[in-house]
Amino acid sequence: MSIHSANGAAAITGAVDLREFLRAGDRIVIGQACGEPSTLIEALIARGRDVGGLSAFVATSFSGIFTPETAESFSLASMGAIGALRSMTKAHRLSVIPCHVSQVGPMIEAGVIGCDVAFVQVAPADADGNHSFGLTSDYVQAAVAKARVVVAEVNDQVPFTYGELLPASKIDYAVHVSRPPVEVPPGRIGEIDEAIARHAAEYIEDGSVLQMGIGAVPDAILRLLSDRKDLGVHSGMLGDGLVDLVEAGAVTNARKQIDRGVSITGALIGTRRLYDFAHRNRQIRMRTTSYTHDAAVLAQLEKLVTVNSAMEVDLTGQVNAEQTGSAYLGGTGGQVDFVRAGARSRGGHAIMALPATAKGGTISRITARLSGPVTTARNDVDVVVTEFGAAELRGRSLAERTRRLIAIAHPDFREDLSREAHTIAQRGF
Repeated sequence: MSIHSANGAAAITGAVDLREFLRAGDRIVIGQACGEPSTLIEALIARGRDVGGLSAFVATSFSGIFTPETAESFSLASMGAIGALRSMTKAHRLSVIPCHVSQVGPMIEAGVIGCDVAFVQVAPADADGNHSFGLTSDYVQAAVAKARVVVAEVNDQVPFTYGELLPASKIDYAVHVSRPPVEVPPGRIGEIDEAIARHAAEYIEDGSVLQMGIGAVPDAILRLLSDRKDLGVHSGMLGDGLVDLVEAGAVTNARKQIDRGVSITGALIGTRRLYDFAHRNRQIRMRTTSYTHDAAVLAQLEKLVTVNSAMEVDLTGQVNAEQTGSAYLGGTGGQVDFVRAGARSRGGHAIMALPATAKGGTISRITARLSGPVTTARNDVDVVVTEFGAAELRGRSLAERTRRLIAIAHPDFREDLSREAHTIAQRGF
């Protein structure tokens, strides 16, 4: 780690000493996903106990740095068990704050999520002395605006991306490092993922605007779209699949009603290939969640197709994307914001994609009753897709929904589900 002063920010000399900028009881907001400031987190883990009473918030984590063993010197909160945070929930060491990702920034601004100190990762400054937030933009700017102290990990291996920038004058302490940022490789795509993707891809036409997350199913869908024309992108996160579609000429953003020619996102979650592609690429723009997830912004997009995942869907269309029994495995994220937007978009769709079974085919994920909370209400659900087909639910009666969902359940469970659905069919509700 090279330590020196830059652009007027105070230097951290030698090993990072938290006592230079932290006070006992401070509440820290940390950049998430591949924008995690790993060196600062490691210092918090190593020396947080020396300060005492510290708490931290991070929305997601893929670094693997946070574990029940490493996070003993401070308390940790999040909006869900996304990525490597699952180990924390299993050990009951993570406080889950139920919220939409679009609410995180406003809650920081309002002081509901406390932010005395902001830990952010940025790219080296440009000629004008402005730093790029690099791989994540979402809520970090709200944290920077609210914090008493802004500590920036300036990493020369982080791409300089366009969007909102951080002037060097806003940084109180700068830690200069050169280390690979967190990477999330593409998911391993199996036969079931491919089958789900084939059904979902049928809803994506030339000129569609895409929102989807990361993982095997989204990656499988993107692989099927190279023959489309003038696709657009407006998403909370983007992965390596974007590069393939741009290089194939499928993504041009040419038909979008807003942000023509530009892919909009709040986070880049992928590998070095994506980061190199995004570096000083004006066809990608990083925006905060107040833009990426805003209902008024999304309402301007026609043919918006959103793809989100679920743990289970009940026979009336309620979606659980958070918890299975006593195990908290996911989170609300931006699902509801995008489901509502996709379902309301002219020519658009909101797709909920999931395998029909879990635990080696022993449990149906199309179920009579959810085993966890309702993440997305049945009023908002549009299309549910499994490897067995697509169930279009919008505008359908509850009885008709049960029939359509049973048709895309695994055949081994359809008879039992039909018996469970009999009462709904008789009552009509």
